[in-house]
Amino acid sequence: MNLRLAESTRILERNRGFIPGGVVSVNRAVEPGLVFVRGRGSRVWDADGQEYIDYHGAFAPFILGHNDPDVQAAVRRVLDDDATLMGSGTTLLEGRLAELICRHVPSVERVQLTTSGSEATYHALRIARAHTGRSALIIMQGGYNGWHDAVAANVMTPLSVLGPRVSPGEYPVLPISAGIPESTRADIHVVNFNDLESARWVAQRHPVSCVILEPILQNIGIVKPAEGYLPGLRKLCDEFGMLLVFDEVKTGFRHALGGYQSLCGVRPDLSVFGKAIANGYPIGAIGGRKDLMEYFIHPDPKKRVLIAGTYNAHPIPTAAAIATIEKLSADGGAVYRHIGRLGERTEAGLSSIFREAGRRAAIARQGSAFCVYFMDAPPRDWHDVAAAHDMELDVRYRRALIERGIYHFPLATKQGSISFAHTDRDIDETLEKTRDAVRTL
Repeated sequence: MNLRLAESTRILERNRGFIPGGVVSVNRAVEPGLVFVRGRGSRVWDADGQEYIDYHGAFAPFILGHNDPDVQAAVRRVLDDDATLMGSGTTLLEGRLAELICRHVPSVERVQLTTSGSEATYHALRIARAHTGRSALIIMQGGYNGWHDAVAANVMTPLSVLGPRVSPGEYPVLPISAGIPESTRADIHVVNFNDLESARWVAQRHPVSCVILEPILQNIGIVKPAEGYLPGLRKLCDEFGMLLVFDEVKTGFRHALGGYQSLCGVRPDLSVFGKAIANGYPIGAIGGRKDLMEYFIHPDPKKRVLIAGTYNAHPIPTAAAIATIEKLSADGGAVYRHIGRLGERTEAGLSSIFREAGRRAAIARQGSAFCVYFMDAPPRDWHDVAAAHDMELDVRYRRALIERGIYHFPLATKQGSISFAHTDRDIDETLEKTRDAVRTL
């Protein structure tokens, strides 16, 4: 299609009169500046009336699809029952959701609810520091663990700024936001994913409270852990008295009910969740060992970790999360079988298309999440991506797909996500239009 942008442009320009940049989350400000107004199942529509098969899914929470009828019915029941936010005492809904999370995630003995994944990672770091009495932490180059000062660094860093590969050792701390104090940066230690020796190098030199990481780096596509890496981190944390924190905001509930940890067989001390947990409604969770989670109610005020939030466990997202998890667990995991099968079809089809076109490409996939890299093999860390992946071609590829009604977020390396609402016909249409788009690159 020839993209029509008149109404989207008008809305964006009007919003710029009231919102800096016109967009309330600046990472959404991309080209083309489409304004979406409706979503149903696997499809979304923009303000100019154009329809797309959606593989962005609002950065991946829509595991069941847009406006899933079962989740929406649960939300309507809450509204019809006049449920409201009281901010006093506990509720039946928050207890039910906590029970479901503890039941399904192997490492979670107790859980607390937040309104976002970033808040959950913030609380995880507080617990780690309270428990260990140490302030330093290890994060991954190319990982994203939230917007707050302690972790907002070193995501998609250009190699011209980052410098050559370092191993063993650590990278300079390169914040992704202004306003982060130098004193905070001193506690951040950045190492490459899949590099145990660098994590050990830091642990030997600094009082590290925890290692926090996405078990699969899913903010730079799909970068999987090498064999033995996550078990190695578990042993390293035990050796040095550090906590292991899995940021499963993107991996949790998308790849399995028990999170990615249930697939890799590694038990973290703390885990955080978000996105797919409530199929698009705003909620996060932090859970883990009982002794660690009870720092929130520690009898010694000097060791007690504060958790507070007016909207924590708001009845609408809490009901949505319960309905989502119940649907994910129904029929022996039918949702995961469906999206996994469609993921396999997508990977095979894309591999065939690029091979036939004589185009160098590697498809990285975990279940229903996938990414096309224009390089010889799937990457093992950010350095591989930054050094070998053709970023400019990736953006042109995404634009060509958008022009054909296939929506991927138009920024290089962002993952594609398949939902339960996607069908074989969607995949067939996607592959057909992808074949046509690749011919034009």
